Parts: sequence; structure tokens; C-alpha cells
Amino acid sequence: MNLLLRNARLLDPLTGEYTEGDLRCADGRIAEVGPGLTAADVRSLDLRGAVVLPGLVDAHVHVTASTADLGSLSSTSPSYVAAHAARTMSRMLDRGFTTVRDASGADFGLADAQAEGLFRGPRLLFCGRALSQTGGHGDSRTRGTQVKDDHPCCAGLGRVADGEDAVRAAARDELRKGAHHIKVMASGGVASPTDRIDSTQYSAGELRAIVEEAEAANRYVAAHAYTARAVNRALELGVRSIEHGNLLDDRSVSLFLEHDAFLVPTLVTYWALKEEGREHGLPESSWRKVDDVLGAGLAALDRAARGGVKLVYGTDLLGGMHRHQNHEFRLRAEVQSPLEVLRSATSTAAELLNLTGEIGTLAVGAHADLLVVPGDPLADIGVLAEPEKFHHVIQGGAVVSG
Repeated sequence: MNLLLRNARLLDPLTGEYTEGDLRCADGRIAEVGPGLTAADVRSLDLRGAVVLPGLVDAHVHVTASTADLGSLSSTSPSYVAAHAARTMSRMLDRGFTTVRDASGADFGLADAQAEGLFRGPRLLFCGRALSQTGGHGDSRTRGTQVKDDHPCCAGLGRVADGEDAVRAAARDELRKGAHHIKVMASGGVASPTDRIDSTQYSAGELRAIVEEAEAANRYVAAHAYTARAVNRALELGVRSIEHGNLLDDRSVSLFLEHDAFLVPTLVTYWALKEEGREHGLPESSWRKVDDVLGAGLAALDRAARGGVKLVYGTDLLGGMHRHQNHEFRLRAEVQSPLEVLRSATSTAAELLNLTGEIGTLAVGAHADLLVVPGDPLADIGVLAEPEKFHHVIQGGAVVSG
């Protein structure tokens, strides 16, 4: 698509600087940036000084999580789940998110359908099923259920594999299906029925085997982990991306820097689960576990930010709570500067996703995924928390919202 944006304030997240001028999109990419641009037979929008920034990135979503009762998904029709996912992704696009990284559940079918334009939504980087030990965060069986059925259809979020040979085979299988990253459950969690949040999950040998398989395929491992004990051992074993990390410590910060790893906090999901999780299907037993991580999240973010850890925007919302996706901007602003928060959803996210120069930037040659907003997000990051006020969302050089 060809599009010319005129009289814009162009915001570079990397430098935090504004440039007054125009931006031209051609064939889905940013073709030219500068003052006084002209182009024949191209749609032109006079932005009258509105701010243009790269399309936003959410690096921890579950587009197939149509309910907070995650255990029910594995017995839900894949076609029903796909219909919900398409609607969820369409709404994410309207909120300014032009790229999302799925942290388990989505598969190649959804990614291909979005890429082919079968439904509107952000670019989707998927991992397939998350790897979990028996009784781990990805094992949705209750205590009285013995039969294990990983449902080869695409509706479930996790797959259970135990032992180094089994986890190698599981990782290779997800990579075979095109996974952009491997997700592993390295500690207990809120939405799982039989584990403790303060547990570590998988042996060192199993985690190391999973990392080796991902690295062999030039991919990486993202690990669900809450406590410092779980976070630190995952980082020491080569995990590149820690999801949540609410209970990390100073040793964790040192390990992030030593291993050039990333932290993806997901503060908004705990706030939403506590406020309305039960009405969206979260079992009572899981709801009672939310307090274990709710209060610690902001303190962990502050500790990591002050220590120089590379932080990436993530939300982890489920079911009807997806609508709070942009509220994460306000929560992070309690301890970070607006520019730091913006980078987490643009340039730093692009680095984690191995898409530097492709997304999260207004550089020539990047995907023409753009967001046009009425105010200055560097003065008030809350501008990005009100998607209903966005002027335009642009994807591949085409105006898709506004």
C-alpha cells in the first residue's frame, strides 16, 4: 500500500527525539522520511502536527485464551477457539498493537491466516504449545484426573513432557511446526490447579536440553518464572526471555545483564485477575493465588529498571480482560519514565523478537506499521493507554483503524 503522512511529528523511540516532517509508505514499507515529500497517485493524510510512532508490540499475549479457565481450552473446538482468536486479534490491532508474540496457544494456522489477510490483526509470532512437566503450570489436570490427553488439535495451551529425551522431542516438534520461540514453564503459576507458585519446574538437565534445541534452530527459549530461585536458574541455563519475574532479586538483575537476557513483566494481568478474573472463568483456587504475585510485580519492575535490565511490554490477559491491554502503560509509568515504557513496546521489543530494523522503528525499510496519536507520549505515556482517542492505526502502509 502507498501512503503519504504529511506535517507529522515523527517520534524515534531509540533516541527519544522528534522530527517535524513527512513519511511515505510504499509496498508495505517505510520508503522515505523527510520534509516536503511529494508523491503522485498516493493517498495523503495531513496530520496537522499529530505524533507518529511505530506500531506497538505486546510480547506476551494468549490470543486463543477466550476464557480465564485455561483448563477448559483443551476440550474446546479448535474452530470455536479460532473464531474467538480472530476477534481478539482484530481488537488488539485497534488498540495500536501491530505485532504480538504469543506465549502459548497460537499456532501456524492463525499466523498464516493473519499474514494472508483472512482476518485483520497484528503480525503473530507463535510458539505453539508451552512445555510443562507433569503437575507443572502447563498441566491442566486436577488432582483426581489421571488420563493425560494433549489434544493434538490447536486449542490447548500446554503439552506435558518429562525427561530430557521427551522434552527434546517436544521442542523439536514445536520447531518443526514453525515456532518462533519455545515457551517453557519453569515455575508454578496462578492459572494451574495443582502446583505451587514458589516451585521450580523442570530439572536443570531438561531445561538445558530445551535451550540446546532452540539454539540449534536459531530460536530462543522464553520461560514462565516468578521466584528469584526459578528466574535465576533459568537464566543460568540459557533462557533468553523471562516472563513475569515478579519475585526476582538482585542476583537476578546481575544474571540478566550477564546473559544479555530480557524481562517481560505482565503487571496488568494480575490487576485484572484480582478485579474481575472470577467473572471471566478463573477458578476460585486460582483466584486465591493472585495475591502471591500481585503486590510484588511493581517492585520487581522497579528493581530491574534501576539495574539496567532490558524490559519488554507484555500483558498476559485472558478472556474478556483483553480489553485492558493498554492499561499496562499506566502501571509501568509508576516506576519508569515514559520513554523507557515506550521503548519496551517498540525498539526493545523488536530486539527480543529478533526484528530490529523491521518493527519498532520509523527507519526507512522497516514495516510501515504506525500509530498516529493526538498527544505527546513522552510527556504523558497515558496517551497510549486510551486507544479510543488514537487518530489512526496503520499496518503495512494501509490505514486499518481511525
